[in-house]
Amino acid sequence: MPSDDAIPGGQLAGVIAALDHPTRRRIVAILLVRGTHVSQLARDLEVSRPVLHVHLARLQEAGLVTSSLRFSDDGKALRHFELQPFDIRLTPEKIAESIESSAVRPSPEKGKV
Repeated sequence: MPSDDAIPGGQLAGVIAALDHPTRRRIVAILLVRGTHVSQLARDLEVSRPVLHVHLARLQEAGLVTSSLRFSDDGKALRHFELQPFDIRLTPEKIAESIESSAVRPSPEKGKV
């Protein structure tokens, strides 16, 4: 996700929701410095791996992180996560674009119900 132009309107809410949790923002901060595997990330954040997987899934669904399977020197499979570049500029126009046109209803004029 290289820029805000790449975020379709329907995905904006998902990106905002994904970044709305402090643990997920901490994950982004760690992955900004370096990609890492799940076990190390869980230790760095001091959370259980099952909880971490829930947060990573939300970030992946939003397109903010990707994962790949890597193997350690001893042949152990490790799920490795990396941050995807993104630059999101939130403007009133971007918010309006993210709303389905059928959901937008003009507000009633003053004095009319």
